[in-house]
Amino acid sequence: MTTQNETHAPIMNKKNFIISIAIMGGLFFTFGFVSWVNAILIPYFRISCELTHFQSYLVTFAFYIAYFVMAIPASILLNKFGFKKGMMYGLWAMALGALLFVPAASTRTYGLFLTGLFTLGTGLAILQTAANPYVTIIGPIESAARRISIMGLCNKFAGIISPLIFAALVLRTTDNELFAQLNQNLIVGPEREAILDELIRRVMLPYTGLAILLFLFGIGIYRSPLPEINTRQVNNEEDSTVTEKNSILQYPHLILGALAIFLHVGTQVIAIDTIIGYAESMGIGLVEAKVFPSYTLTCTLIGYFLGVLFIPKVISQTRALILCTTLGLIFSLGVIFASGDITLFGHRTDLSIWFLVLMGLPNALIYAGIWPLAINGLGRFTNLGSSLLVMGLCGNAFLPMIYGILADHYDVRTGYWVLIPCFLYLIFFAIWGHKIKNWKSIK
Repeated sequence: MTTQNETHAPIMNKKNFIISIAIMGGLFFTFGFVSWVNAILIPYFRISCELTHFQSYLVTFAFYIAYFVMAIPASILLNKFGFKKGMMYGLWAMALGALLFVPAASTRTYGLFLTGLFTLGTGLAILQTAANPYVTIIGPIESAARRISIMGLCNKFAGIISPLIFAALVLRTTDNELFAQLNQNLIVGPEREAILDELIRRVMLPYTGLAILLFLFGIGIYRSPLPEINTRQVNNEEDSTVTEKNSILQYPHLILGALAIFLHVGTQVIAIDTIIGYAESMGIGLVEAKVFPSYTLTCTLIGYFLGVLFIPKVISQTRALILCTTLGLIFSLGVIFASGDITLFGHRTDLSIWFLVLMGLPNALIYAGIWPLAINGLGRFTNLGSSLLVMGLCGNAFLPMIYGILADHYDVRTGYWVLIPCFLYLIFFAIWGHKIKNWKSIK
């Protein structure tokens, strides 16, 4: 009789397994480096392109909507060209997106920046469609959350350093005074236009270098010893152990899991990409505020370490998911209601911003908990199910926009109310939603 572990874990020797994990770690580092730099791009574009909060969060919308648009085409591409060649094409698409920053900066055209970000997101959609199911099925399903946590360590470490590297390359110590003068309209006319042009052109060199690195990484992936995994064979083996179904829509735990991914990633990107703006509302300049996304991501990094250490030896991935979603709700309420001046790490702020920092801790393990629960037992629908879950990553596109609307119409703190219904649903999925295997059982 075929065991569950055997159906999810293709035969692979220890050396190939370690090589595969190392290469996947490099890819997840790339995901994080490119994705989390948006945390500082948003306020930087808001100043240099003279945008509202809503317009600035089009950065996340353009970047992450590609997951929704391109996830299924990415699955088709991977089926046609194979895992390694598909990954190479994904990295090359990202390189093209980074190169588009050069003409966009030359003309200070925000729409062209958004096109570049969408192209970057397209490449990431291809990579995510391949990498997430690969990491899930490369070993036993019971320890999938642990492997995803390892990938998360690589992702969030890159996220910690990418805003700092960008800031070091683009920002100057005198920029705080300059930004204040621009925000107060103390500089006008041709002088203002010249300064804004100079500001935006600072991104050209970093993104040109990024494009070259991504292109070379694509070649490296294609020539690497990374083994191809025949997911169709794995899926066919699973089909003998699960009840035959005719449609992916007949798997409620997958559909509910895709919605959970949508809401979770949206809350995660809000906690990271809005924290600089929230710090600025407390009178902290951009040059100082640039470190706050790294604080949140450091908490996320700690969360991943805890996941690697304790899942599944001490706590099951399901119980960890329940704990983390509950903590997420508690910390969200802290962001909204906590108040009082506090000095921490040399920053004098309102207490509430540190609850936003702490949200990185439970957010680390929510994604790692949702994915294996949602994709488990899909059989021949595993590839399509993976694409559906990747499409759920477009929550990064929509929820920050909702936050931006609330921030523009009310204030930046009120915008965090968007987190509350998200975490309530995530608690539902963690406790009950993932157990629903038939829509009739909901009645």
